[in-house]
Amino acid sequence: MIEVKELTKRYGAATAVDGLTFTVRPGHVTGFLGPNGAGKSTTLRMILGLNRPTSGTVTIDGRSFRDLPRATRHVGALLDAGDVHGGRSARGHLAALARSNRIPRSRVEEVLHEVGLTAPAGRRISGYSLGMRQRLGIATALLGDPPVLLFDEPLNGLDPEGVLWVRGLFRRLAAEGRTVFVSSHLMSEMEATADHLVVIGRGRLIAEESLTEFAARGTQLTVTVRTPDAAALTHVVTAEGGTVRPDGNLLTVTGMSAARIGELAFQHRVLLHELTTRNASLEQAFMELTAGSVEYLAGDPR
Repeated sequence: MIEVKELTKRYGAATAVDGLTFTVRPGHVTGFLGPNGAGKSTTLRMILGLNRPTSGTVTIDGRSFRDLPRATRHVGALLDAGDVHGGRSARGHLAALARSNRIPRSRVEEVLHEVGLTAPAGRRISGYSLGMRQRLGIATALLGDPPVLLFDEPLNGLDPEGVLWVRGLFRRLAAEGRTVFVSSHLMSEMEATADHLVVIGRGRLIAEESLTEFAARGTQLTVTVRTPDAAALTHVVTAEGGTVRPDGNLLTVTGMSAARIGELAFQHRVLLHELTTRNASLEQAFMELTAGSVEYLAGDPR
């Protein structure tokens, strides 16, 4: 379990993390969300003892990371997949870490197999793709078989098969009773993977609750419409004040109820194959609830 209490980090006049308090519990995949500049990376670095807090505390199973003996046996982390010596092989990199932490050499082969890197394990890391480096970073986090795992943007560079694999891996680790804390900007993946969320903005806590509870706080309902005459329906709906996002014959409509869309389609003799109301998505709720905490806006002249 990770416990963060009144955690603050200042860099001169700038406050990166401001009185942050939350708990990451075992048995869940907890997503860590926030706009760019929210303080997520700084928070992760303080959890791992890489940055010293200005004030407040952070503990892992009741102890500071710096006080954990053979820390890789307690906490595994992936913060930057590129932060590894490119001249080493994946097997050599993991073997060195295993030796320094008194982890059996057999564990190296186990995690290489786990992440699908057995075949290229003897090649220099400098020749790896970003996706392969991500897999190596995950293998490094798993090496000590730790009960607590932290991942910062673990899906960058992964192909669809890799994304599905990581999704299943995180769920399995949580089902084993481990604490799994994942920072990501990919809302669709968090929606498919996480069951609990910690959301911050400008270094402050916005929400700490289940994904379902957070998504329900979004106010905007959407209606999915499937029709062979998408152009005609789009014209009718937009003329009535609705907003339409097209994707072939599939339309996503906001600002109008399903009942009203159905009435308009009937009046204008537009055939419908599907008309479904959907609750606000995680992405919609996130955009609404973090709107006042966005540090960098597109088009902002600063």
